[in-house]
Amino acid sequence: MTNEVKRVAATPAALELVAELTAEYGPMLFHQSGGCCDGSSPMCYPQGEFRIGEGDILLGEVSGAPVYIGRAQGMAWAHTQLILDVVPGRGGMFSLDNGRERRFLTRGRVFTEDELRQLDKGSGSP
Repeated sequence: MTNEVKRVAATPAALELVAELTAEYGPMLFHQSGGCCDGSSPMCYPQGEFRIGEGDILLGEVSGAPVYIGRAQGMAWAHTQLILDVVPGRGGMFSLDNGRERRFLTRGRVFTEDELRQLDKGSGSP
């Protein structure tokens, strides 16, 4: 039995915060920031309140919350699994995690050669 290779994963702490935010705000989505100041912080928004553009790609889902990234950044990170985690601090000004003294942070793990082959065979290219 092989495990499905996913482009995005989450730690237990991230899953807990997603559940908390979803209970409060309803369905949400993530957009991986590509900004100059905090590019490792994904922003989270209520679904329908953030416009996904033609230049954005869907990486996967975390607890039902879609995770998007800009195409150029997604291509640059195509060899890396993004892992949503939670750290102390404040989220982005417009992100749902702001003001909770915990915020999402994206960590990365380079895919193995075997995982990259699996992604190339299936749905995995960004």
